[in-house]
Order: sequence, then C-alpha cells, then structure tokens
Amino acid sequence: MTPPAVVKARSTVLVLAVLVLLGGSIGYVLHARERGGGHRLVAAEASFTLNEPGLYYRDGATGRVARTPGAPDGPSCERFYAAGERALCLRALPGTPARTQAVVYDRAFTELRTVTVPGIPNRARVSPSGQVLSWTTFAVGDSYAASGFSTRTSILDLRTGYLVKSIEEIPLTLGGARHHAADVNYWGVNFAADDKHFYATVATGGRTHLVEGDLDAWSARTLRENVECPSLSPDGTRIAFKKKVSDDPAAPWRLYVLDLADLREHPTAESHSVDDQAAWLDDSTLGYALPARQGKGSDLWSVPADGSGEPRLLVPGASSPVTVAPATASASASAAAPR
Repeated sequence: MTPPAVVKARSTVLVLAVLVLLGGSIGYVLHARERGGGHRLVAAEASFTLNEPGLYYRDGATGRVARTPGAPDGPSCERFYAAGERALCLRALPGTPARTQAVVYDRAFTELRTVTVPGIPNRARVSPSGQVLSWTTFAVGDSYAASGFSTRTSILDLRTGYLVKSIEEIPLTLGGARHHAADVNYWGVNFAADDKHFYATVATGGRTHLVEGDLDAWSARTLRENVECPSLSPDGTRIAFKKKVSDDPAAPWRLYVLDLADLREHPTAESHSVDDQAAWLDDSTLGYALPARQGKGSDLWSVPADGSGEPRLLVPGASSPVTVAPATASASASAAAPR
C-alpha cells in the first residue's frame, strides 16, 4: 500500500500541473490550503468604503482590500472586483473539501448576499451597472475530466435574485454548429454595459475560444480561438486577453488586445507571461498581476492597451486591481448611514 505521505505529495504535484495547463492563477491559494492556513477572514473597517474614487486592489501581505493611497482596511478576499454600486469578494473557506464564499457588498461594504460554492477562488467580475455578477472557481472531482479537475462559473442577477450555479449547460454554438461535449468549461466572464451580453473563455477539445453570450436568449457562440480571460474595454470595443504563445509551462502567455469590430489583435508592451484576467484601469490602460520579483505573491503592473509604451509597476505585493468611479448620490447616502 502506498504511504499516505507519498499519496499526498503525488496529489499536490498533479494539482499544480493542472493549474499550469488551465491557467488558474491560484497556486498561492493551494499553497495556503496545503499549509492548513491562509489569511484570517475579516470584515472591512467601518471607515472603509468604495465612495473614494481611485485604484482598489488586494493587498498580498494582509489578504485585505486596499485603496491607493491608504491602508488595507477592506474585507479579506482572494479575488476582488467592483463596479456600479456593488463589489464582489471571493474567499477561500478553511477546511476540506475546498469551498469558496462569494460575498456581494454595497459601497459601504454591507453584505447583501453570500453564496458558498465548491472549489477554489479563480475569477470575479461585476457588470458596469453592478447588477450582474460572475465568479469562477477551480473545481475538483468532475468525473468527465480525465484529470479530475475543471472550472465552474456562476452568474448572479441581482435584479431578479436568480443564481445560475454553473453556465456549462448554456447552448453553445462553435464554428457555426451546436456543440455538445462533456469537457466544456467556462471561465473569466466579463459583462457588457447592457447587462445582457457577456464575453468569456470556453475550453473544449483541448482548445480555448472567446465566446459571446446572451443572458436573455441564454445562448453563447464562439468568436475565435486562443483567447483566455477576456476583459471588455469601458467603451465596449476591445477585449484584453491572455494568448497562448508558447508550450513552455513557465511562460505560455502574452497579454494581447483584440478589436471586436474586425477581430484583429496586437500584443501589448508587456513581455512577461501574464496569467491573470487584466482589468481596464481606464480607456487606454490595463492593470494585471505578475509574480513578485522579490519574495512571494504578486505585484501589480500597468501597460498601455494600444501596444505602445512600457510596463509600469503600480503596487508591490498586490493583485485584483479595479478602478472605482465616484459614488452616486444614493450610494453616498447609503455609506453615511449607521452600520
């Protein structure tokens, strides 16, 4: 009989290998779980809100959301995103099997809804209005996958309260024909301003595709191959994405931008392999995480979206960047109310 220590070591190696193949960007979460620890789950300080416009991000040292400039006084999250009047925080819950807690907040960081799903935090996005949210977890144990691993993506519509626990069953058109396969995986959902259309990555048959989805019609169709973790520009005309350019597992991707009008693409000036869902910090700038050049964790970088310029270090020891717009009058009133 194989000793338990050997079985555990083999399992860890297998999980890490699959993460490289899927581009999960969650190795640090697995490392924390392997140690049986991770950051303590804490709430935001009463003074910390989203009503100050600027750059928000996850602070790697504390695991809490921070604002530039300012202390990391937000809630603890593994993934964070905000838009409109809502924020989404993904937390890795302690214990086994792996579980993720998706928490929806208003601008005052009052919890509005909490959903617990299987798997490890992967991606988080909120529609520009703040009304539709999506998250992806790295799941374990799906029988159809030869490796036993897959992603699972959920969509929550706050207008109706309806939760789609997994979008894998959405009718998919691939290459002009309906596609049915047991290995279909979605991740990296990103919403258009109409709260109806979305873009995401779908993987099937060993290939990845950019899909455009329609929530109202409940349908999705592929647009082109080799697009992962799409991020729609504020004007809705471009998609930032990671493109596989190499079979080297240490550096397989480059950060590209795709013009949706003609599906032409160009690389950004970032030459390092980017394993992240980039965020549009404004109409012309992308923010993303890279492995830290000193120590563990990641650093937050930016680069022009048009291919010009050069990468710039924004915040050491950070990830999950998002630019938060000024609060509306209703949001400011809500934040001023007692908590």
